[in-house]
Amino acid sequence: MDAPDAFFQVPLTRHPTSQGEVELPIRYHEVRVAILLFEVDAGAATTLLAGTGLEPALGRRGRATAGLALYDYRVTSIGPYHEVGTAIFAQRIGERVRAGVLDTLRPPSHRKVGVHVVDLPVSTPAANAAGRELWGYPKFVTELPMQLGTRELFSAVRDPDGRGDICVARGRLGSWLPAPPLSLVTYSVREGALVRTHVTVRGRTRLHGAGSVRLEVGGSPHPMARRLERLGLNDAAPFAVLATERFQSLLHAGTVVG
Repeated sequence: MDAPDAFFQVPLTRHPTSQGEVELPIRYHEVRVAILLFEVDAGAATTLLAGTGLEPALGRRGRATAGLALYDYRVTSIGPYHEVGTAIFAQRIGERVRAGVLDTLRPPSHRKVGVHVVDLPVSTPAANAAGRELWGYPKFVTELPMQLGTRELFSAVRDPDGRGDICVARGRLGSWLPAPPLSLVTYSVREGALVRTHVTVRGRTRLHGAGSVRLEVGGSPHPMARRLERLGLNDAAPFAVLATERFQSLLHAGTVVG
């Protein structure tokens, strides 16, 4: 018999949701991931962060950084599902951060910069209920066809009301270098309070050039499409893509910080 995997041997707590009880942390055992990173206008990012208590973490040339994360969750403690998230790298207003976005390379417990999720469509009601009710993530349920290969990717977000595509990401990844797995800090707003959450990650990760990968905003009138347009991401090429087929993670309970 194989020895237990110490990464997943953590204390569990049960939390009720409208779709049934959820054990935290949620355990993600087998996942494929591609995270498209974009430089975006700081003013547009600030507008989308209004009312959260957050401001963009600025990088090169005073630009903000946004990510489109594509998750193919194959084996998890809440079942398999797909997820696509638009997020802005952000920090609490007035907090001094010397390293800017590079602060995300520090251990999560020492970070000031995290990601604020702007939109987070998922493919199952259970994932939707857990995210919205326990963390305040802006989830909604829709069809998310997705194929994440080692060299090519395709992902679409369908309008939940059948009005076409919200967005489509596709293309062939560029050349790559090995990269460390990027554990996350997320900031969300639940019942008017700012919530900080740690996501512990492991896996062999590659840092790709954009290659031919592009993000296209579809003709859907859904608010997610409009927010992507506001960030200037229609027909946009990422400056880099983080990808792995060996992603594992723990999504911990959040902590109210403001």
